[in-house]
Amino acid sequence: MRLYSFNYLLWWLTPVLMAVIAVAMYRRKLHRDFPYFFNYTLFQILSFAIEFPLRHWVNWYYVSWTLTALSAVVSFAVLLEIFKDAFRPYEALRDLSVILIRWCALVVLLVTGMWAVTSWHSSDADTISAAILLVSRCVRMMQCGMVLFMLLFSEYLGISRRNLVFGIAIGFGFFAAINMLVVTAMSHHTRLGFRTLNTVNSLAFVVAMLIWLGYTVLPSTMRSAAKEAEQSSLEWERQLDEVRNTPAGVSLLDTMDQTVERLLYHRGSEAGVTVSNRR
Repeated sequence: MRLYSFNYLLWWLTPVLMAVIAVAMYRRKLHRDFPYFFNYTLFQILSFAIEFPLRHWVNWYYVSWTLTALSAVVSFAVLLEIFKDAFRPYEALRDLSVILIRWCALVVLLVTGMWAVTSWHSSDADTISAAILLVSRCVRMMQCGMVLFMLLFSEYLGISRRNLVFGIAIGFGFFAAINMLVVTAMSHHTRLGFRTLNTVNSLAFVVAMLIWLGYTVLPSTMRSAAKEAEQSSLEWERQLDEVRNTPAGVSLLDTMDQTVERLLYHRGSEAGVTVSNRR
């Protein structure tokens, strides 16, 4: 019974913390820079306002899965917004990242559609809920990849660890990792019960909200890249811009191949010079 009450407390914390995050973003005018994340906070508040009063309703199952599907869509929009902001100073890199993410979304939709067609059960509701769960898992995997990307390339893009876009990515990535582990444990026979796993999932989301709250309330740093990292990013930007402005008669694949060769050769030459100087 204590665990049941604790889960309700964690559930109530969602709209409270999200409301504080939304107010902090509005006061600092961060909702203009991150409109999708701001809408995500409002969506979580609205979801609680709809789901909590209807939790004992006979058709609550459909309401819950509908909100889960909408949450996956909004989360993917936030994912796209993070990559756009990360590559904001570099137009060519930003366009490339947007194209890659859109192709990932198309692949996810195709895989989900094929899976739904090939595994059609007698119960349409089970098939739809399983398809929504598959899409949600794919979005969680992309969020985990987003965190890895931020940890590896934030220095090259001039994104400080105290920047809001870094905090948003870390919050989503942390919750995505825990959520995928919880969903996997629920699908197998484990010693942990359903309520315990649900509590772990709720705690992970509370931690993610606290991360977002800290980044929205505390002052964040502006973009500032090291000179070497900035030069490397500008070199990639220049090369990709040449590929994007390739004449119609030139093969795009050949141009991309030549671009990669130039970049790798350029980096190899610099590395050789650095080693010789150290010697």
